[in-house]
Amino acid sequence: MNDAITAFSGTGEVRECHRFDEERLFRWMAENVAGFAGPLEVSQFKGGQSNPTYRLDTPDRSYVLRRKPPGNLLKGAHAVEREARVMTALGREAFPVPRVFGLCDEDDVIGTSFFVMEMVEGRIFWDATLPDIPLAERASYFDAMNATLAALHIFEPDTVGLGDYGHKEKYVERQIARWSRQYLEDEAAGRLESMNRLVEWLPNHIPASADTRIIHGDFRLDNMIFHPERAEVLAVLDWELSTLGDPLADFAYHLMMYRLPPHMVAGIRGKDLNALGLPTERDYVDAYCGRTNQSAIPALDFYLTFNMFRFAAILHGIKGRMLRGTAASAEAARMVAALPELADLALEQANG
Repeated sequence: MNDAITAFSGTGEVRECHRFDEERLFRWMAENVAGFAGPLEVSQFKGGQSNPTYRLDTPDRSYVLRRKPPGNLLKGAHAVEREARVMTALGREAFPVPRVFGLCDEDDVIGTSFFVMEMVEGRIFWDATLPDIPLAERASYFDAMNATLAALHIFEPDTVGLGDYGHKEKYVERQIARWSRQYLEDEAAGRLESMNRLVEWLPNHIPASADTRIIHGDFRLDNMIFHPERAEVLAVLDWELSTLGDPLADFAYHLMMYRLPPHMVAGIRGKDLNALGLPTERDYVDAYCGRTNQSAIPALDFYLTFNMFRFAAILHGIKGRMLRGTAASAEAARMVAALPELADLALEQANG
């Protein structure tokens, strides 16, 4: 297991900055979670989530607690209430999400808002080549991911009670404006010619919007829990970036794995897909289109460029925080090191 995987998997002791009064949590769960009985043991997932996540073990069952981080937060950031809401709504539609047992939107229990959900036992994969899966079965795992995302994009937001979950228009325009602004305003992180050109290129090439759907915002392999023994997605995790938006942008974010090299978010660019038993990008796109009743995605290259730019802008922000001394982990440094290459890949994508 490589260092990056080790840093983001498993549980350990609760970090000092994320500790809370466990007795108060115990009392809250006894009053609000049906069937809860102690004693309670708390550990923290190592993960890289911006929302601290904990494992809660009792003699009879295990739970997961997800909370806002302590301290001063930007307005609207770390909205665990939204995560709980979208998972509750999708769970009613039999979409694979953990069951939400309770939400606390007050700060007087553990210091911030939080929710408690089901602990789903299964497998999480970090390497998209799936080396631990038999060769003949790997394509079925990709197909399960594809089918899960397509199922999400088929839901009509109003029908599932999420019609007001976000703005229904101009998702891509708003995203381009947001990330361009953040890139341009963070002068301390420097400038890249590729990023400068993308800031100019993207607003002039926006395609007609697709229908508005519920989008996950960070749909990738390691945000899914698979069945321990077969190619079935048991739960989709980390809904922090979910909203209403363009489903094609959401799909293209997921598809980026085909265009990124292995050292960037488990990319598979340059891999011998046939030898690895994995579907080609064309086959993967065709499967999604078939499931969502589309013949093709004409603007696919634009959506991929947009997502690479967004990813690069996020890394640029992390670089700025590192320079200001607010992000200093080894993982942050590894991610930032990929920024110039990623920006160049995005521009290369834009230029066809």
